[in-house]
Amino acid sequence: MRLKIKKPNDRVAVALVLCFCVVAIASIFSMRSNFDQLNLDSKENINIAKDDKSIINREQDVVKPVPTVDSTVPKQNQSGEQQGTTVREDAAASFSIPLKGKVNKGFSMEEPVYSKTLDQYIIHSGIDIEAPVDTQILAAGDGTVTKVYKDDKLGITIEVSHGNGIVTRYSNLSTNKMVGEGDVLKKGQPISGVGSSALFESLEPPHLHFEVLKDGVAIDPTNYIK
Repeated sequence: MRLKIKKPNDRVAVALVLCFCVVAIASIFSMRSNFDQLNLDSKENINIAKDDKSIINREQDVVKPVPTVDSTVPKQNQSGEQQGTTVREDAAASFSIPLKGKVNKGFSMEEPVYSKTLDQYIIHSGIDIEAPVDTQILAAGDGTVTKVYKDDKLGITIEVSHGNGIVTRYSNLSTNKMVGEGDVLKKGQPISGVGSSALFESLEPPHLHFEVLKDGVAIDPTNYIK
């Protein structure tokens, strides 16, 4: 019995077929990998584009002009009335006269008046109300005693603050023992008496030298006392 021996050509053909299959399979895997990479790249590009848009939007929000409000312009409420303004009533509007008597020298800051004691014309920053010695002097309005002292020119003096920059000054007094600094006063409360302690008015009859000051500036008391 003779054995059949395959020809060499058959072996070569089988080898070629196997090689072709391997190459084909490798190509398929390579193409799939490329397709997957393309998908990833496209997704990343889409995300980058979205991020770019969000960055642009944020940048636009940053540079977006913000409306400003001028603090010097009064605000208006719903009824259209302006806010931020207050009505301030002078404390001096409710003053009463601190002493009943004759005004023998009036307020004169522009035109000098004659001083019998100094024998010359001087300006006069208050009014002089004549009355007998020790006649009670009353607080012209509610307030707080801020100063009690002996003035070289006007003698024993008491100053009372009434708020809003208003101060009343009482000089040529007989005593400084009735009130002290820090005392809270009511309008009409006794604070001292008429005296003759003012050196610059020593030749005048006994009287109260009364001043009203607004923010440190003397103003005519007769415009405020009733």
